[in-house]
Amino acid sequence: MDRVNSPGAQSVPSTPLDQAMASFENLVALANYQERIKGARKIIWRDRGQPVVDLRTLRECLEHAGRGGLRSAMLAFNIRASFNLVLTLIKMRRVPRARWFALVREAIFGADSFRFAAMLGTFAALYKFLINALPIKFPVIRPSLPSPFEDAVSEDGGTDSGLTTPGIVRGRHPPRLSLSAHARVELVRKRTRRWHSALAGALSGGLAILWEKRGRRTFIAQQVFVRGLQGTYNAYSEKWGVTIPYGAVIVFSLACGQIMYGFFLRPDTLPPSYNKWILAASRANADVFKVNVDLVQRNTLDFAALDRLIARPDVTLTNLAALRSLRDRALAGLPIPRYAPCSVLHPETTLCRTSLFLRFFEVARWMFPIYSALHVLPTLLFRFRVVRADPAGFVARAGTGGLRSSAFLGAFVIICQSVFCVKHDLYERLMALPPSALLRRLIPQALIDALLHKMTWWLPGFLTGLALLIEDRRRRAELAMYVLPKGLESLWIAARGRGYVVHTGNWGEGVLAAVGMGMVMTIYQNDPHHLSGLVRRVLYQFIGPN
Repeated sequence: MDRVNSPGAQSVPSTPLDQAMASFENLVALANYQERIKGARKIIWRDRGQPVVDLRTLRECLEHAGRGGLRSAMLAFNIRASFNLVLTLIKMRRVPRARWFALVREAIFGADSFRFAAMLGTFAALYKFLINALPIKFPVIRPSLPSPFEDAVSEDGGTDSGLTTPGIVRGRHPPRLSLSAHARVELVRKRTRRWHSALAGALSGGLAILWEKRGRRTFIAQQVFVRGLQGTYNAYSEKWGVTIPYGAVIVFSLACGQIMYGFFLRPDTLPPSYNKWILAASRANADVFKVNVDLVQRNTLDFAALDRLIARPDVTLTNLAALRSLRDRALAGLPIPRYAPCSVLHPETTLCRTSLFLRFFEVARWMFPIYSALHVLPTLLFRFRVVRADPAGFVARAGTGGLRSSAFLGAFVIICQSVFCVKHDLYERLMALPPSALLRRLIPQALIDALLHKMTWWLPGFLTGLALLIEDRRRRAELAMYVLPKGLESLWIAARGRGYVVHTGNWGEGVLAAVGMGMVMTIYQNDPHHLSGLVRRVLYQFIGPN
């Protein structure tokens, strides 16, 4: 019985030729569909090896900058909105269901997304215009390589620079080059003046950051500045042949020295959120550091904080007696130590080494889930092919990385506490010796008193750099770049309080961002391999080759 096709059904090719033509048409349709998908993807994500755009007039530069700025703004909006949406979904279970829609709408279309898009869109547009317009207005007198897209012979019959480009015959037009060769030549030509990229980066960075809120400008400016320092150091260390062994560890130690000094004695020099994070990571009681600040800075006692420590149920009998004795001496007006004794630092145990052992495992156990997620999620999101190719190896590497990072933070905390305890225990033992003792006569009193000097509070943070040796070598520089801005900020505020530096008012963040982006874009335009891989990939997506 013959099959009758309904009006809406597709006809089936009856001959081999018709079947071949139908297959060909399907392949063409599939190819066109893939090209459209690829074109749409390029609008959002830039492929590697994009050629440099050859711009000859200021109008072309303006159009190129407008398109690039709009693309960067769209990309920044999507990134910020996605990040806000993830944070909203995490905390949504603690919010009434009636507010869910409002929270999602605010996360996607809130002011933060538009500010972030405006900042990066403005930066990309200004930079792309200036980096392409400056060589047109201030052309290079003697380019480093002759361009094969100009005649190799000048009007008088001689070569322009006295150099002969391989493959070009005198008196003839230059041969056509591939797209990649064109890009290489244009990059060489644009690298001839470093001040072009420095000026373009400084102006675009200093103006673009004004779109953000005051609270975020400081963080962004700090990160940009330290990334500029990192790239500049890498570039000049290679140029001059100077290499500092364990440079990341040294930078980390110096920054942590200032950070922990601020945390122990000057918490006002650190952001409140950073003080809370350090306190949470130390797994210690906040009253311990309140008592310590008053004892060291003013030689007074915070009775409310001390009473809360005395009331803790896990205080040992020995430490309880020591805490009450300290309180009674302060009430009676008798001399009290200018530091928090070990009974205040770890009231739950009498032995310092027991406290260190327990503190290490408590910190490491608390941080292991967090660090494990940090090792797993980026690879799952951006390098899923690696996970699919070797899932067992991925799990092993992520687990090992989480353990090393957790051990790093645990070692960081116990190094700080060890110096805290050893310094004060040594002072008490030396002062307990009779004046006639040989050791007491050999050590000057000024040297013993130096154990309580305020600058010795800088030592615990500095020695925590040893903990960074536990971490993977590839992560050391990133951790150093994370703590360096906080250390510089604390040092700047402390110096400003002593009158060593001036108040910057409302323009400090803009100037810092301008200086930082000037350094970053100079390295990116001329020696991009000196920047970290993360910074290089981010800049390529927002800026491109030019």
